[in-house]
Amino acid sequence: MPKQRISLADLVRTSGVPSGAGPLSSAMGGFDTRDVSSQSHPTVADLSECLFFSPGDGRIWLQDQRMILLHSETLGSLRRELIDSIGLDKARGLLTRAGYVSGARDAQLVRQQWPDADPPAAAIAGTRLHALEGVVKVEVVHVHYDADSGDYEGEFLWHNSSEDDEHIAAYGVGGSPACWMQVGYATGYVSTLFGRLVVFREVNCRSSGDALCRVIGKSVERWDDPQEDLRYLNAQAFVGAASPDHPAAARVVDLDAYAPDRPGPDPTLVGASSAFNAACHMLQRVAPTTATVLFTGESGVGKEMFASMLHRISPRIDKPFVALNCAAIPETLMESELFGVERGAYTGAGQSRPGRFERANGGTLFLDEIGTLSFVAQGKLLRALQEGEIERVGGTRTIPVDVRVVAATNVDLRQAVRDGSFREDLFFRLNVFPIHLPPLRDRRNDIPLLMSHFLAHYQKKHQRNVPGFSQAAVKAMFNYTFPGNIRELQNLVERGVILVTDGEPIEVHHLFSSGEPLTQEVLSLEMHGDSAATLSRAPLPGAFGLPAQPVAADPAARPLEQAEVTLLRQAIRRSGGNLAAAARQLGISRATVAYRIKKYCLDTSRP
Repeated sequence: MPKQRISLADLVRTSGVPSGAGPLSSAMGGFDTRDVSSQSHPTVADLSECLFFSPGDGRIWLQDQRMILLHSETLGSLRRELIDSIGLDKARGLLTRAGYVSGARDAQLVRQQWPDADPPAAAIAGTRLHALEGVVKVEVVHVHYDADSGDYEGEFLWHNSSEDDEHIAAYGVGGSPACWMQVGYATGYVSTLFGRLVVFREVNCRSSGDALCRVIGKSVERWDDPQEDLRYLNAQAFVGAASPDHPAAARVVDLDAYAPDRPGPDPTLVGASSAFNAACHMLQRVAPTTATVLFTGESGVGKEMFASMLHRISPRIDKPFVALNCAAIPETLMESELFGVERGAYTGAGQSRPGRFERANGGTLFLDEIGTLSFVAQGKLLRALQEGEIERVGGTRTIPVDVRVVAATNVDLRQAVRDGSFREDLFFRLNVFPIHLPPLRDRRNDIPLLMSHFLAHYQKKHQRNVPGFSQAAVKAMFNYTFPGNIRELQNLVERGVILVTDGEPIEVHHLFSSGEPLTQEVLSLEMHGDSAATLSRAPLPGAFGLPAQPVAADPAARPLEQAEVTLLRQAIRRSGGNLAAAARQLGISRATVAYRIKKYCLDTSRP
């Protein structure tokens, strides 16, 4: 395909940040990171809490982004094959752009998770994330940024570069720098964080014989000759990988864009997992046709939402979408519901009325829980599908109908055919284009996105001010099996919004207050000092982030508040006044600890 040239503004937009905008660039007058403390948030410990491990089902997350543990030699082998097959120049471009996407993703994580972080600490968080991910240890020499002019300059030393290790193992020491993905990462992270294009260049590298790697980053305008650097960032179509439309990105399908004036429930579909994107792809392929579609999956996975989406992106968008839950209609009334009734057909039929087929004429008829239809109703439905015409109950004339039938079931229809409870001929008539929607436990990458979506929805609906979820709550939601799937997640978030106090993040006990079983399958990193960490299972929180403990009640205070104050004081004392460490002991977020210290006017300078 022809090479697509992009402007600097376009390149910055690939990271999802408007050029020259964003809370970090607009809210500060500039900074210098020379004096940034290792305790500035987000700290290494804060970032480590975002890393979740679920060994049982082969998934690792960095907050809402799926990660993988990969042998460094595997990347080295891929790197070598790229260089040998397409040449050094093209391989460098591919790897630089891949690093750019990774850096942009991490910057989005920091901005979303710590929106109130001091700008210098947010800038340094990228170096800590790069180290946490096992890529390289970053030593900050200095960073200076002026928000008014957009001027950025930074210098860094890279130790233990994994990219150098593999390049040297394959090709030995050469004449040029080779940390291409790491340069791309730095460019993507800083450019996304500040909404301005900042170009990094490796001026010393172990792969070219230097003792260590040294990197310089400057606002693009400050480089005399940035064209060569930009050439490796100017992809054909790859730069768009960081855009929201890329399959790897979080996908939010707002069906109101197709029919903004149509009434109905919230039509937004949210997902980022491969299963969600596969279902969307199948939907887009079948939507322009008239084929019958059969949605399968457990209760609560969103079959009706997908059916509605199918209708709204089809040529039938201007015609009716009619839904019928087959399990909610008595067997004696099913025929009249589907095909309508003529006046006097039976006692109580005082007037003629159309059925669902006639009401959906020209549009889409969605039949949910179709596996509950009786054998008689199945036979009449089959005839309507085959002939394209129906007869009302008590009528004598046939009525032609042009209806696209979309069905859904939460039972195995093939097994129902084998059991003799479902007609084989009807099954084959419905199973023209099956789309399976997996349970939420098999698409857990979507859980943080769904939590955020429903939080925004119910904050608006119930007029609440909830800043988000604690880390303990996020871990618990990752860990939960969701037998009720998306519908249950939606209900849990609504419950949390209702129970939590305004201004506080939602905790575990706000979500799981009705006997839901929680297990201990998801692990996270627990920091030990500044240099070591182990995988651990976070304790399942009780009323305040810890298992219930007997606390002596103060008659002058309410028992729950006294318990909270006591637990806070104990945790702060054990952590030496470090609020992040105290928060980890309690299984809640640092923001919650700070809020409650303020709420109870605690003096943290004394026990």
